[in-house]
Formats: sequence, structure tokens, C-alpha cells
Amino acid sequence: MQFATLGRSGLHVSSACLGTMNFGTGGSVASCGEAEATRIVGTFLDAGGNVIDTADGYAGGESERIVGRALKGKRDSVVLATKAYLPQGPGPNERGLSRAHLTRALEASLHRLGTDYVDLYQCHQWDEATPIEETIATLDGFIRSGKVRYAGCSNFSAAQIVESQWAAQRTGATPFISLQPQYSLLARTIETEILPVCRRHGLGTLVWSPLGGGVLTGRYRSGAAPDADTRMGRLQASPLPMARAWAAGLLNEPNLAIADEVERTATELGTTPTAVALAWVRRHPDVTSVIVGPRTVEQLEGNLQGLDFELPPEARARLDEVSRPAVRTPVNGMTNQP
Repeated sequence: MQFATLGRSGLHVSSACLGTMNFGTGGSVASCGEAEATRIVGTFLDAGGNVIDTADGYAGGESERIVGRALKGKRDSVVLATKAYLPQGPGPNERGLSRAHLTRALEASLHRLGTDYVDLYQCHQWDEATPIEETIATLDGFIRSGKVRYAGCSNFSAAQIVESQWAAQRTGATPFISLQPQYSLLARTIETEILPVCRRHGLGTLVWSPLGGGVLTGRYRSGAAPDADTRMGRLQASPLPMARAWAAGLLNEPNLAIADEVERTATELGTTPTAVALAWVRRHPDVTSVIVGPRTVEQLEGNLQGLDFELPPEARARLDEVSRPAVRTPVNGMTNQP
């Protein structure tokens, strides 16, 4: 396992990050019981991984509880990350990035995790209703209190990252050190503006969905409905419109064509599509750590092997070309230009 500092900080994180959205049975797509989740955590730590990511919105908080119990006696050797923003109740102040909500959300997360601090506390998404100065000042207070070591963000645009870092600079607060963006052969839009902004403003990246929701693993075929036990099958059957829309956005012909190329490359190289897709993501110079979200120990072991795989330059170039977005120019008033 390789390690790198996260952004402009002294925090060392492993090249693999264990994502725990699948831990617990209380959410819409979560599907990993506590016994298997505990085995996954142990296997990940034994393999040398040190960063584990969760959120208060995963499985109604059950993911945090499972992670906390799995880390009993191991807490100080782990970089523990969680996130806040998502609704924790029906009230208008039970969501978002306000001081009122974040203060309650952090205390609740610490209780569920069974710890008195988190290493990385992240804004799960941008909050249009709250001034960013309020959010940054609140996070800085958490850091000064010792309840949080570092702050980060997730799913922010390039402009929102800049706004956040400028707000920290203006107020003398602690800046963000990390971003969690989506990144895979199916989702490369962050290359144009977001990754350069992260580089300039001192943010490392913990990239999520490197397998395109499982589409790049070779499980899905054009014209065939996904099996009910696959992630896409569960998303399509979800009662949540957002989950069904997510599946529809991934299972389309252009994405399946990219997945076919990944599978052909894997066959040529004598490895798995998972290994090819993960190796492609890991080798980007602006990717600090790759979040993998297994439901079983076997899936985790396959993911870790994939992250160790070396993709030949010619194979990477071919995948670069087949997955290249149609429009790559920054948003500058001329985005219709190729």
C-alpha cells in the first residue's frame, strides 16, 4: 500500500480508501450486514489501508455505528473521515451546512462512531442557503476544539472550492485540505476545472465511484436488464427517484461501449475489468486516494489487487481516447467549442 499527504497538509493517507456507504441495512441501497462489514474493515487494515470514509446519511447513521464498533482498539491508527449535510430529521435546521446543524451533526456522528474526534470532517455538498463564511468558521471552531483534525468537502464545483478557500483566507480559518469528487472512465468532467483548482488551492482528492457504479466491472450488457442483486439492479428497484435516475444515467449505450473496451483490455492483459478501471483512475497524478466500496471481503480483495495493477501506457492511451468527453473546454462562455 502506498501513502501520500492529503492536499496541503501533513496527513498521510493510503492509496486506497475504504468507503462504507454499503455498510448497514437501513438505507435504500446499503446491503452489507455488520458481521461482513467488520470483516471488511479488518481485511482493509491488515492490507495496510488507513483511511475509512463514512457519512451521517449512510443507512440512517448505521454505517457510522458499524464503523465505530469495528474500530474498537484500533482507532488511533486510522484516518477516520465522515461527512455532514444530508437531512437528519424533518426540521429546516436538521440539514445543510449552518452552524446550528453542523454542531448537532458532529456531536451525533462522534457518538455513533464512539470517538471523541474525527480526522477529516467533510461538507457532503454545497449549501446555497448558508454563507460559506459561516460554514468555514464553524469547521474552524471544531478544529480548534480538537473534535476535528482537518476539514474537507465533497461534490463541490471549482467555483465553490475557490469561494471556500478564499473565505478561510479572509477570516484566518483553517482551509479545506481535500475534495471528494466522482471520477472514473465514465465521469471525467473534473479534469477540466476541478482538478486544476484542487492543485492550485491545496486540496487532495479522495475519488468516489471509480468503477462507475459497477458498470466498468463487466457485469452489464447492452439490451439486458441488470440482475436484481447487482448495484444497478438495486438502484433501478429503489423507491427513490434519485436512485433510479442515477442508474439510468450510468446504464446507457456510450457508457456500456466504454465498459466493453475495458473488458477487452482486461482480456488482453490477463486481468479483470475491475483491475483495469481502478488502475486507470489511480495513475492520475491529481488523485490522492481511491475510494472503494465493497459489500464483501472478496470484492475488497479484488479491488485492492486492482489498485496494485500497472496499466501499460498503450492500454491507458486507448482508454483515454475511448472515454474522452466530447467537450473539454472550461466554462468560459464558449463551452460549445470542442
